[in-house]
Amino acid sequence: MNDEVLTPEDVKELTPLYDAVVLALKQVYDPEIPVNIYDLGLIYELKIDKEHNVFIKMTFTAPNCPMADEVMAEVRRAVELTPGIKSCGIELVFEPVWDSSLLSDEARIALGWDPVEDDGQ
Repeated sequence: MNDEVLTPEDVKELTPLYDAVVLALKQVYDPEIPVNIYDLGLIYELKIDKEHNVFIKMTFTAPNCPMADEVMAEVRRAVELTPGIKSCGIELVFEPVWDSSLLSDEARIALGWDPVEDDGQ
């Protein structure tokens, strides 16, 4: 992925595409938890370059997820089917380790948790 710096005009042009990719990611669900991978906080980084190539850095709730390959293939498929996207590269990482503090409020509600949980901070 090209690490060129985007101008404010580039960002303005890419924002609708970024939103569409986030929507696509919200259609991919964790196989064991009834919440999408975006709201689970499994997407650590999402970049789109000027050529509309997407780079995602993601993790799983556990490093030994037996469905990792299938979920990553589903992520790639969902992103590459987004109109305007040329390609999708995914890097799987386990640092920092995923924990429940990464859950969105929507995910907390879906799991029956308090959306404003303190998390001890």
